[in-house]
Formats: sequence, C-alpha cells, structure tokens
Amino acid sequence: MEARLTLFSSPVAATFVKHLATAGKVLEDSTVPVATQQLVTLRASQINGCGFCVDMHTKDAVHAGEDPLRLNLVAAWREATVFTDAERAALELVEQGTRIADAAGGVTDEAWVNAAKHYDEEQLAALVSTIALINAFNRLNVIVRNPAGDYQPGQFG
Repeated sequence: MEARLTLFSSPVAATFVKHLATAGKVLEDSTVPVATQQLVTLRASQINGCGFCVDMHTKDAVHAGEDPLRLNLVAAWREATVFTDAERAALELVEQGTRIADAAGGVTDEAWVNAAKHYDEEQLAALVSTIALINAFNRLNVIVRNPAGDYQPGQFG
C-alpha cells in the first residue's frame, strides 16, 4: 500500500503537519502523565482506524517503557484490570471525544466530572487538546492512506 499523498512533499501539508507537531510538543510538556498521554493517543487512533498512528504510538510507548500488556488491552480497557481510575477516566474522555458522531451530546457530564476528579483544569485542557490533536493527525493519515508498519520510535523528533 502506498500513500495517496506524501504529506512531507507538499508545502501546504508539510507546513500544516509542522504546526500540528509544534502543538504536540506543548502537550508533551504538560503534567498529564506520559503513560496517560500514550494511552489516549493510542485509543483514539484505534477508534479512527489509523494504522499509521496505532503503529507509531504503540512503538513509542514500548520504547518509553510502557508494558505491552497494557497496550494490548487498551481497546478493551473497561474489562482490563491494568489501568488506574485516572487512566480509565482519560480513556472514557477520549472515546466520547472521538466518537462525537455516535453520541448526540458529545462528552457526557458524567465522563467530564469523572475526569475532573483525577485531573486539574490545566491537565483537562491538555487532555482535551491531546484528543483534538490526535483526531486531526488520524484524519490526515486515514484520508491519504498513510501505510503502517515501518515507523521507528522517535522517527519524527
């Protein structure tokens, strides 16, 4: 499989991706635990069917020391015993924030209140921004059919 468009060969797409990546650097420096950020980006990528991002975020998480068992269970997090209550709240938030079309009201008040029990306002802002950012990256990669499997940890910075 080949990508329909190489994002880095188009000046418009390359500049856009560069700006998205810069936004991502801001979020990496937030006080949201790195493991939580990785789980959130992986779960959104799974929901959106973005093979490129699933590949990238799984490999980056393993490279950073994340337990492969936890990564394998992200899609079934509700039934898994390996996630903290805070991680579960973040996973619920990312699911509802990613499946906007599936839920007429978007993110429920219950999911928001639960997340707010575990994260302060700045962390919630970082989580919401992370969810928005990964959904943008997922859509770019799915639209152009960016293939998965060749990513190397740290490849983009």
